[in-house]
Amino acid sequence: MKAVITGATKGIGRAIAIKFAQNGYDLILVARGLAELEKFRQELTLYGNAIFIQVADCSVKEEVYAFLNSTAINFDHVDVLVNNVGIFLPGSMLDEDDETFEKQQHLNTNASYYISKFFGKKMRSAKRGHIFNICSVASKAPVKNGGSYSVTKAAMLSLNHVLRQELAPHNVKVTAFLPGSTKTSSWEGTTIPDEKFVQPDDIAETLFTILNLSKGVNVDEVLITPLDF
Repeated sequence: MKAVITGATKGIGRAIAIKFAQNGYDLILVARGLAELEKFRQELTLYGNAIFIQVADCSVKEEVYAFLNSTAINFDHVDVLVNNVGIFLPGSMLDEDDETFEKQQHLNTNASYYISKFFGKKMRSAKRGHIFNICSVASKAPVKNGGSYSVTKAAMLSLNHVLRQELAPHNVKVTAFLPGSTKTSSWEGTTIPDEKFVQPDDIAETLFTILNLSKGVNVDEVLITPLDF
């Protein structure tokens, strides 16, 4: 079994990669930093799986397609795609520079669009596979001081719905995760106790459980939030 995970070296992506490696998956890991990817690959080799790494800035279309073309050469099919790469840039939408929105759009929406189309076509042909899109509670309702982020995450959830509609007749599953405040690098420096957050491992455990449900069931959305934030 093979899985592709974007934004794989930190936070939610890292936790998912570890969970998959522990359960025998070969992995294709995508992130911007070569040193972090190489270090993470070394950690995961303890599980005896094949770990492939690809450096790509997913905000740049050309780099996304370079990664996809490289994958096409080496892999006929992947079983799982986790669209995790994303960015949160806080601020007022009315007062921000256009580039603030555009950066988040490229990472939070466009990258998932390109990557999902590529692997979705392969899964459609193979009539198997599962795509997970790591969206946000902001996909459903705007978060304060995160207007552009909320717009792009809402678009990502819409992308998830379209993928599910188009791929379900071909036996391909599509699931959106909508996490609330999760202890990732976005919260670096906070004084809020760790136990107040959703943990990346919570998402990884839930995702893997969904992945192993019976063939005829699809979990459309997972809303996972802190108990008392």
